[in-house]
Amino acid sequence: MNSRSNLKIVNDPIYGFITIPSTLIFDLIEHPYFQRLRRISQMGMSYLVYPGAHHTRFHHALGAMFLMQKAIQVLRSKDIAISNQEEEALLVAILLHDIGHGPFSHAMERSIVENISHEEISLLFMEELNSIFKGRLTLAITLFNNQYNRIFLHQLISSQLDMDRLDYLRRDSFYTGVSEGSVNSERLIAMLNVKDDRLVVEEKGIYSVEKFIIARRLMYWQVYLHKTGLVAEQLLTRVLKRAKELSNQEDTLLASKALCYFLTTSVRKEDFNTSVLEKFSKLDDYDIVGAMKSWQYHSDFVLRTLSGMLLNRDLLKIKIQHKEIPPKKISEKIQQVMHQYELSEAEASYFVFSDSISNQAYRMDKDTINLVTKNGEVIDVARASDQLNIEALSKKVTKYYLCYPKAL
Repeated sequence: MNSRSNLKIVNDPIYGFITIPSTLIFDLIEHPYFQRLRRISQMGMSYLVYPGAHHTRFHHALGAMFLMQKAIQVLRSKDIAISNQEEEALLVAILLHDIGHGPFSHAMERSIVENISHEEISLLFMEELNSIFKGRLTLAITLFNNQYNRIFLHQLISSQLDMDRLDYLRRDSFYTGVSEGSVNSERLIAMLNVKDDRLVVEEKGIYSVEKFIIARRLMYWQVYLHKTGLVAEQLLTRVLKRAKELSNQEDTLLASKALCYFLTTSVRKEDFNTSVLEKFSKLDDYDIVGAMKSWQYHSDFVLRTLSGMLLNRDLLKIKIQHKEIPPKKISEKIQQVMHQYELSEAEASYFVFSDSISNQAYRMDKDTINLVTKNGEVIDVARASDQLNIEALSKKVTKYYLCYPKAL
């Protein structure tokens, strides 16, 4: 195989030119495990609500790496010592933090794999890549797992004000056109500092932090928990569950080799060996869409109907309220569907279901965002803010929803 010419710069619509800083980073980006992220949607089914939301995990990973580069520059300029080895490890860790996402980002976790999160799969990918790259990812994995002796380095990767959140809020806001979610990532990063081995924000950055927390809350209600996107993701989960149920009944479904494996095999956390990981690495959004294009003509009413709903954006009706949905109401809707479409109760439950959603923009009980004053005092931003709503946003708001066919 001919060696590829080293690409040094990527043009990003948000930040402009992103420099690939090392051979290791370049080789990781070129690896098939990472290239798969080009085919994994960043926002799942949200493009059914916001037509521009077709950006991928690949975009986001590069953007988060760019912000990490900026954060390292800022901290070094403030005499925070970060070695070259720590710098590369930070860039590798943030680049690979989402590499374990399955098709449409979250649907896999709730349907055809069991008791394993995308974070855990990301770690498995990182460990496999560490083997491939002869141990050069060891420090990155240590940082990712929060097992390094400098806490603020992990906080740059995973905290309430990390490079992951700073990128996805700005990026998702850009691609959806929801301007309320836009955050000033440059200003926030410029205000970063370290005090007692913890990441802090200089006091003069308080208004940028307030804007960041409010933007996060608005993005969750307007975008990530939008009712149409919510219905679509629930339907996708149910499509995969029904496909797996039929496959286990020895019904051979048309699907890619990788998807067929996960439909016919029970895969739990303890089953994720190198062979399973390799099969998982072949799965992406195209497998699911391609399968649904066949399944919309399947003889099974549930699989056929659910697939058609998603492909044609003819979704279920959804009602959201602040009180729990009475079980009697759910049961009545199920009975109506059973009668109208001549389905069993189990089959009707694919079309009538209830669950809850919650939004907590800021947590005061875990890894808070701290400000440092001119005299060196460290204060939780919620306590320092003159906007009482910041503390109010730390309270979890839960809503309940009921989905059922529009024909009812």
